Amino acid sequence: MEIREATADDIDAIRSIAQRSLESTYTEFLDEETVADAIEQWYGDSFADDLEDDHSLILIIERDGEIAGFSQNDLIGQRYDTGRILWLHIDPDHRGGGTGVRLLVRTRERLLDEGADHVQGLVLEDNEGGNEFYADNGFERAGQREVEIGDETFTENVYAEDEIGEEGWGAVDELETDGQTIYVSYGEAARGAKAPFYSAYEGEDREELYGWFCGNCDSLENTMDTMGRIECNNCGNRRKATRWDASYL
Repeated sequence: MEIREATADDIDAIRSIAQRSLESTYTEFLDEETVADAIEQWYGDSFADDLEDDHSLILIIERDGEIAGFSQNDLIGQRYDTGRILWLHIDPDHRGGGTGVRLLVRTRERLLDEGADHVQGLVLEDNEGGNEFYADNGFERAGQREVEIGDETFTENVYAEDEIGEEGWGAVDELETDGQTIYVSYGEAARGAKAPFYSAYEGEDREELYGWFCGNCDSLENTMDTMGRIECNNCGNRRKATRWDASYL
């Protein structure tokens, strides 16, 4: 997977994915006219301005060279220290396999890098799957607000991250490798040159470390030396040493 910032060349794909996502998930509680209003309201002519806004962040996730989804985010507050995930849409053909979780994780990291000191996720109250997604990935409902779509007003749930304790942020994803289930903890990240490395565990209780998961190429084929250096054997992503070697003193 590759996650990058969106450009003007991606606008048509973003609009198409948003429409397919809304039509596949939201039509249980939104009629066709409201879905059309939503697409025009958020991804019409004004969307190009969002891409240029210094306090807006639109991220694209690609799988095998094809755009699989996107997140639409902004920074608000007097000091722009609140990061909000306004929409996170995954194309129905690419759902599953951790695509949404990976995009959520990288979106959170980028908002923090841009100056946010906390991150919120917004999802319509009637979107059962969307609410479960945030609840399953380290967020808890913190409030509600009203949002207008066309001529109608809807209730939107506001999710905030659970407090990060000793076990780290709560987003954990299951991966199958060599017939074994591995649990990747996205709250335990080590900065790499290309993307973070995440702790991977043999059990859901996260007691026995299996290794490291490369956030750049999704590989578990990584090595760590006694100095804490991590290198991905697949893409060359690297983490520098975490402590001094006495031979260099």
